[in-house]
This record gives sequence, structure tokens and C-alpha cells, in this order.
Amino acid sequence: MKNLSCIFLTVLLFGGVVIAADRLPQREETLKTLIRVNDKYLKNHPDPLQPIPYYSRKKVYDANIWTRAVYFEGLMALHSIYPDNRLLDYATDWAEGFHWGMKGDVTTTRNADNYCCAQTYIDLYRLCPEPKRLTKTKGTMNMLVNTPQTGDWTWIDAIQMGMPILAKMTSETGDRRYADKARKMYVTTRDSIGGGLFNSKEGLWWRDADFVPPYKSPNGTNCYWSRGNGWVLAALVRVLDEAQPDDPWRSAYENDLKQMCEALRKCQREDGFWNVNLLDESDYGGKELTGTALFVYGMAWGVRNGLLDRRTYLPVIAKAWNA
Repeated sequence: MKNLSCIFLTVLLFGGVVIAADRLPQREETLKTLIRVNDKYLKNHPDPLQPIPYYSRKKVYDANIWTRAVYFEGLMALHSIYPDNRLLDYATDWAEGFHWGMKGDVTTTRNADNYCCAQTYIDLYRLCPEPKRLTKTKGTMNMLVNTPQTGDWTWIDAIQMGMPILAKMTSETGDRRYADKARKMYVTTRDSIGGGLFNSKEGLWWRDADFVPPYKSPNGTNCYWSRGNGWVLAALVRVLDEAQPDDPWRSAYENDLKQMCEALRKCQREDGFWNVNLLDESDYGGKELTGTALFVYGMAWGVRNGLLDRRTYLPVIAKAWNA
């Protein structure tokens, strides 16, 4: 597939198909599943502007924050291999309904959750380059580029929500300032926030400064949140998809991706999933779905692009996908 971020959709359903643990389904079979899953989503959410209830906080949010924006990343990936006008119309109606803007329709938000939607705005602009589609995205990204702060991504989810936008902006404009700002923000999160949220010794990320040592899991290990590490892996893939072969930061991102995948390979569960807390199966015990899906995405991309050894990682990918 051109873009395996379609796994955001596929993970919801596999239609009861039984597949040997070491075999991946045929492409046609997978596409049918993607379409079936997304059709179900569209049936349940006919209005792309429908507000999102956040039950734990007893609030309702506009549907252009990260929770809905991540779905549209997958939708645009599906459209890239299955160009059904229904998909394009749904995404366009969403973007138009929010006037191609961020949460609150401002261009001064520094919260990556609020501007994650711009990833899809850029994808839609690439299909139909009307200036209005990028005006507010440019305003927000220019604000980031032209202010000195680099410590906005204090939680690792934010890397996926924000970093690919800056990479896409460099691709669209040829302006290196966007990619360079992304690098500075990423490195601050990686090496400085909370003393550095990436543990290079173990190849995994702490979710935020609340989870760095001396915090420990119930079994005494470091605490690495599965989904959070998945977000970082997805961000690296989406940035590398945009980076040119001679990009000065490319090898650094590739090295982080490879180091993460090696660490993840070693802590996969016997059933093919990963734990909620990667190194502690007793901490919120049981199968974890989102991180598992994102790890498949990152590893599959790594194999397809020659960064990861196929013989080593394909069994891991197949076992997780089929699980």
C-alpha cells in the first residue's frame, strides 16, 4: 500500500477472517476490510462536524481537534489507494465546515492537539491547491517558526500531532525553516523535557515528565506507554515520507525509528499484541490495540523502505496484524 496509515481504520475490524499467524492477507482482502470499516464509521458519523464528547472530562469539543483529525489522516491514506469521491467529499466538508482552521479558529495556538487537523488540510490542498486551504495552516506554522520556543511538545503524543505538519510545509514550500523548527522541537522533547523523554538505553519513550525516573511501574521497571510510543513511531514515518534523500535530519530520524523497532520487537507479547505498559503486563493488563496498530504501521514502513530487515521483522508484523 502507498501509505500504511490506513491501519488507523483497519484496526477496528477484520471481518472474522481467519489467517495463519505467519501469513499476511492479500492486498485485495485488506482493501475490502478498509472499505468496510470506513463505511461503518461514515454510517455512524454522517456529520463530520459533530462535536466530540469527552466523557472523562465531562466536556464536548469541536471535531477538528486531534481525536477526529487522526481519523482523517487514515481517511486520506485510504483515499490515496481507493479514490472514492465519498471519502474526499467527507474530508472536504469537514475542512470547509471549520473554515480550514484550528481549534477556536485561531492561528496562535501552540498546542499540537489543536493543529493536528492541518495534516489533512495540506493533503487536501495537494489535491486542489486553493490558497484558502493553507492560509490558516501557514499562519499557525509561521507563528511557530518565528517564535523562539521549542518546548511545546511536553507529551510524546504531540510529536505525531504536530511534527508531520512542519515536514509537509517544507515539502510544499521548499522553505527549510519548517523542517528545522520541527527538528529543534523534536530534540527538545527527546533530550530535554523532563531530562529527556527518550531513553536511548532502552529505545523507548516516557509519556511525559510525570513518568520519568524515579517513577516506576508496579513491577519495578520503567513505565513506557504503548500508545504514546506508537504516536512517536507514526510521526517518524510521516516525517520520513516527506523528507528528501539528502535531508540533513533524515539519518537521525531513521536511527530513532530503528532503535525503537528493535526495542519493541523484543517486548511483543506471545499473542502478537503489546502491553499497555510495554514492560509490565500487570499494569492495566491485557491486550492493547492502538499501540499495536501503530507499531505494525511503523515496522511495515521500515521493512518496505529498507530500514528494517525483512526476515527479522516480517514475522513480528504478521503476528501482530493477525492478532
